[in-house]
Amino acid sequence: MRVITVSAICFEREDGAVLTVRKRGTSAWMLPGGKPEAGEGAAACAVREVLEELGVVIALDRIEPMGDFETRAANEAGFALRASVFRTRDAIAPEPLAEIEAVRWIDPAVGIDDEAEAPLNRELVFPLLLAERARQR
Repeated sequence: MRVITVSAICFEREDGAVLTVRKRGTSAWMLPGGKPEAGEGAAACAVREVLEELGVVIALDRIEPMGDFETRAANEAGFALRASVFRTRDAIAPEPLAEIEAVRWIDPAVGIDDEAEAPLNRELVFPLLLAERARQR
């Protein structure tokens, strides 16, 4: 199976909502991020992509690794997805730029059942966030 490698950032608001984006011409909502350029590390890729896609400037020391995940790609049938996901709780004001058509904040408890959310979110990231919430209670 062909594999797409990406880096993404899970932006978490104080109320627990997570930022997801939808690219032009697609229906799936996903974490902001994208494919690395030659020789680019995963964290640097994620930071560059959110600047290009959302106009969000974030320093490398403001994100932390959340995990490396594997699932199926949301918009490319027959492709697997390998994603290095980082997280931050820094407040941001994202704007849809470049290929991003829309942005939305979604509670993972709602998003986990939303078929429009990418498999990475529904199957891996949102369950992880919800498990963390349950442990904190």
